[in-house]
Amino acid sequence: MQTPEIAKDNPTGSDRVLARHAHLALLFIALILMFVVLHIAQTILAPLTLAIIVGLVFGPLADRVEAIGIPAWISALLTVSLFIAIIAIAIAGFAMPLSEWMDRLPVIWSRLQAELVNWKGPIAAITSLQEQFNEIAGRSSADVTVSVSETSTVTQVAYLAPSLMAQIILFLAGLFFFTATRHQIKESVLAKLTTTSQRKKLVNMFDTIEMQVSTYLLHISGINLLLAAVVTGAMWMIGVPSPILWGLLAGVLNFVIYIGPAMMTLILLAVGLAVSSQLGSIVTPAAVYLLINFIEAQFLTPMLLGKITTINPFAIFLSLIFWIWLWGPVGGFVAVPILMIGYALVKNSPLISSALAPSDRDPNI
Repeated sequence: MQTPEIAKDNPTGSDRVLARHAHLALLFIALILMFVVLHIAQTILAPLTLAIIVGLVFGPLADRVEAIGIPAWISALLTVSLFIAIIAIAIAGFAMPLSEWMDRLPVIWSRLQAELVNWKGPIAAITSLQEQFNEIAGRSSADVTVSVSETSTVTQVAYLAPSLMAQIILFLAGLFFFTATRHQIKESVLAKLTTTSQRKKLVNMFDTIEMQVSTYLLHISGINLLLAAVVTGAMWMIGVPSPILWGLLAGVLNFVIYIGPAMMTLILLAVGLAVSSQLGSIVTPAAVYLLINFIEAQFLTPMLLGKITTINPFAIFLSLIFWIWLWGPVGGFVAVPILMIGYALVKNSPLISSALAPSDRDPNI
């Protein structure tokens, strides 16, 4: 018989299976807790995550500014000021034409109702069929209760405005401090490592993450800027009012891949309803946009980003759906960069693990 000490040092197969299952259970619990924390702390974590992503994009620019002898805090301040200027220009481009189209919403709604009249027959047939199913199931349509919220739009805006302003301030503060202290953060992490090989591998991982995220977002921004210009020109050529507005909106929504273009198509269908009553003219703006987006998505983007993003498109789609579900529009913007960062971490984790092995210790340190 084995003594307790020997049995402890030589676990049986069942013990190994139980230990593996225990590890999987702990991992599952940790993932659930992480999702809960991400959801509960959305108002804090979402703007800070966005600040880190944007900071990675402007990091190379800040490095060039610091290379000529300018302190890091001034470089960070210039970076934040540049980002605010870009946002202000975008808002100025949206403000006037968007206010005009807000006044046209009643016209769009009335046109949509007029088009839905043609579907009155099929909708009535579906409603009748549903009532028959309810009678068969023993349910009455009178059992259905409809509740209407009495909260006005003005009240909702007044309630959400302070929270939104706080998140904007948190984002700008996070962007400033991350840009100003990113080298210190890297050095503090490297200081905890004990060997030269560990430091080299971790520095390479940091540089890879910053390079990939920065290159991806800069290329995407350039592509979306070109898309905005092309859509603006196309909308102007086919006579759609406020072409600059739709070009800017197409460029912004294109940051949220898959979902953004679908939303833009629906918006242009509504624009077609507002400016025309003929079916061909109604669908023309959306059809022209879809053609432009198809060329961009199938030819231009793969040509420029094919060597940068080698992640499976299905993984990108799942990441996009998850982060939009968790954080809304901000999640749609950070979904792909977070996936790229996670991919880089997973790809380099075996190297880090081997670096932490005792055999890699440098006797000179």
